[in-house]
Amino acid sequence: MQQSVNFLELIGGGRIPPVLIGTWIVMGILLLFGFLARASLASAADPIIPDEGISLRSIAEMIVETLDSFVAQVTELHGYRAMVPFFGSLFLFILVCNFFGLIPGMEPPTGDSDLTFALGTICFVFYIYHGMKAQGVGGYLKTFLGPMIAIAPLMLMIEIADNVFRPFSLGVRLYANMFADHMVLGIFTGLTKVIVPLAFLTLGSIVCIIQAMVFMILAMSYVRLATSHDH
Repeated sequence: MQQSVNFLELIGGGRIPPVLIGTWIVMGILLLFGFLARASLASAADPIIPDEGISLRSIAEMIVETLDSFVAQVTELHGYRAMVPFFGSLFLFILVCNFFGLIPGMEPPTGDSDLTFALGTICFVFYIYHGMKAQGVGGYLKTFLGPMIAIAPLMLMIEIADNVFRPFSLGVRLYANMFADHMVLGIFTGLTKVIVPLAFLTLGSIVCIIQAMVFMILAMSYVRLATSHDH
């Protein structure tokens, strides 16, 4: 079978890892979209009145409203709105990275474990920070001891193992699914003609969306657990 061309390797010239090139491109796309959406909103005659029809501004507003509502429903936290930029950026970044794998000659940056483990670590630091912010350092660390002092040593070991495993599980889940999705799509695209690859592209698109949502939902659930006084 003829080996497919990886344009990210060609762009990097073999010196820069493809995952880094892909990550830079995705960041550039999202930043450009954000700047253009912000400029569209600033140039509107009345920012309160929505645009008629489909426009860059209306698409951006729809994305923001959807993410705001979704974060509110999952976290159920009073100050959830301050977390919307983080979770929204996380979801959009992973989503665009995932869709990169559907472009011929491209590999999804999320198909590299270095990136997915980095994202998992960021989420780990984020929910630890909010847990300590909501309950205080002492109050948050006390939740690691469990409800009874008699079983505190056992609960401490369990809680530490559980928290340490969370960023690892986030990274492995996203990496394994996107790596497998890209491999299956590449194999069937090379072996078959138009109709079958289109079917796998459709399934691949669904996988890309689901994996981005699962990652965000798990990250939000960790924040909710960390900030809950009943945890």
